[in-house]
Amino acid sequence: MTLDAVVFDLDGVLVESEHLWEENWVAFAARHQVEWTAEDTASVQGMSAPEWAGYLARRCGVPDQADEVERAVVDGMIASIDAGEAPLLPGAGAMVREVSERVPVALASSAARRVIDAVLEKHQLTGEFTATVSSAEVARGKPNPDVYLEAAARLGKSGSECLGVEDSSNGIRAAAAAGLTVIALPNPTYPPKPDALQLASAVAESNDDVRLKLLAYLAGEPVAARD
Repeated sequence: MTLDAVVFDLDGVLVESEHLWEENWVAFAARHQVEWTAEDTASVQGMSAPEWAGYLARRCGVPDQADEVERAVVDGMIASIDAGEAPLLPGAGAMVREVSERVPVALASSAARRVIDAVLEKHQLTGEFTATVSSAEVARGKPNPDVYLEAAARLGKSGSECLGVEDSSNGIRAAAAAGLTVIALPNPTYPPKPDALQLASAVAESNDDVRLKLLAYLAGEPVAARD
């Protein structure tokens, strides 16, 4: 099967933002006198906004207020993005632009739609993407394959025709389950678990490395699984 499209994750692949999510979860929990732990963060990473909002609402003893929880956290994220606190990771902009000149690209993110749009607008990348999908727009969040299958479909592709770039355990699992050829860019703060990493076809050290591997795959050239 020819690989002729690319689907990117957002948080931890294109922008340095995963710590902002954790900061907002911690802050919301603290307002309800609840201590948000690293285990909580690990539990919700990859979830869609409705899923993590429901989890946080239950942790805070307000299970009927998930919508309010989601709104508060997303508002905090938007404020951070507007303040320039979610910068592009080194090489991310060049990677997206160079790849999008060659093949259609999509975004498959666990972030809420408002966050996706704010990040891409902030970094002037909106026009590079043929399609963007939030996992809130599909039935199930990562590690389920739904968001990647939808992103591929919006490109007119099957999962097996696409490359995917992911940094987290659940993201790698989701992309692999959708049939994508996955390049892992391990998150240094929240590293993927070994079993998830084994699902990746290649592991990269940086976005410059990801860019080179993507271009090699798209050209039909061999790519080392582990450098």
